Amino acid sequence: MSSVDVLLGLQWGDEGKGKIVDVLSPTYSMIARFQGGPNAGHTLEFEGKKYVLNTIPSGVFNPNTLNLIGNGVVIDPVIFKREIDNLKTNGYDPIATNKLVISKKAHLILPTHRLLDAASESKMGNSKIGSTLKGIGPTYQDKIGRSGLRVGDTMLPDFKERYDKLLAKHLETLSHYNIDIDYKEYEAQWFEGIELLKAMKQVDAEHLVNQYLAENKKVLAEGAQGTLLDIDFGSYPYVTSSNTTSAGACTGLGAAPNKLGSIIGIFKAYCTRVGGGPFPTELDNDLGEELRRIGHEFGATTGRPRRCGWIDLPALKYAIMLNGVTELVMTKADVLSGFEKIYACTHYIYNGETIDYMPFDIVSVTATPVYKEIDGWKEDLTQIREINEIPEKLMAYIKYLEKELGVPVKYLSVGPDRKQTLILS
Repeated sequence: MSSVDVLLGLQWGDEGKGKIVDVLSPTYSMIARFQGGPNAGHTLEFEGKKYVLNTIPSGVFNPNTLNLIGNGVVIDPVIFKREIDNLKTNGYDPIATNKLVISKKAHLILPTHRLLDAASESKMGNSKIGSTLKGIGPTYQDKIGRSGLRVGDTMLPDFKERYDKLLAKHLETLSHYNIDIDYKEYEAQWFEGIELLKAMKQVDAEHLVNQYLAENKKVLAEGAQGTLLDIDFGSYPYVTSSNTTSAGACTGLGAAPNKLGSIIGIFKAYCTRVGGGPFPTELDNDLGEELRRIGHEFGATTGRPRRCGWIDLPALKYAIMLNGVTELVMTKADVLSGFEKIYACTHYIYNGETIDYMPFDIVSVTATPVYKEIDGWKEDLTQIREINEIPEKLMAYIKYLEKELGVPVKYLSVGPDRKQTLILS
């Protein structure tokens, strides 16, 4: 029997998960998204074109791989239809080719979920979470509150009645906010998206995943947001609304814990974060701006500028521990080319003590980073295709990280294109 490998981000998101899934997809029979929704922005580049996926798994460009949207994902039919239409425009139709299926148990984002998201965020003032305003949080709230709508409900004869009931609940809540609640135009597009969902193959995903494993077919679970945004283990309340760790692959797909195989953790050679919340190594200065400029650090989904800083080893160790990471992928090493010195945070000064772990109240108590200075490299990495071309100082940085983190770096990304990926071990 095969196993479910898991690929996920180890920082605050935007680590390059989509690209690496695309690179690895030819070796898997199924790529399965297990959490999050259209707040994800997985960017893929190949053959001179750039694609951004929000809901659809990043194996969609491999003709031999089945792509599954799992039960842990929340679906906005409008955005989903837009994704499909964009793929069709570029010559890909995963629904027509039966290369994309969706779990009947995945929850639907209603037009009013988006309004509830905006209303909640506006009430927070300076304490804003930094939501993408896609309706993700309110949808998961309805899921937990047992009032949500699921993809499989679209095939039931009373679906419209179920929709109207939830709509009425949302409108009553929204009546307490001083906001514009015009949702009709988006609602019309939403029902068009529902028709697309009804036309595609809806599956009992937990059975399909386990069938693949029984047939010794390899499955890769694709995470969306980074580990440090996990609803339980992230910097709460500045987190997303789902479990972004490897444990989320079990609940988001119906794979038992003993069915998990390799846990592939992705991290940037530095750090970024979008939205509010603690960021101990943030460079709120010209150097941070330079990292943002060189790394094109703007959200693929929102366009928002990402906060930038040096790599944070206590945070990475925390993420590796939570996920049981067995191998690492380092991305965006090319962005650091030209820096005479780079820095790694090894510890925090916290309440007068030196610690090497992420504390509970890092949101309210400042953790001051302690840095190790590391020699940078000047060489352009973007044209490197062989291991022996990697600059000595970059290899020294990789070896240092491997020693500190206790996990081997198996893959190195030196640019956005799928070709710009090296296998180190």
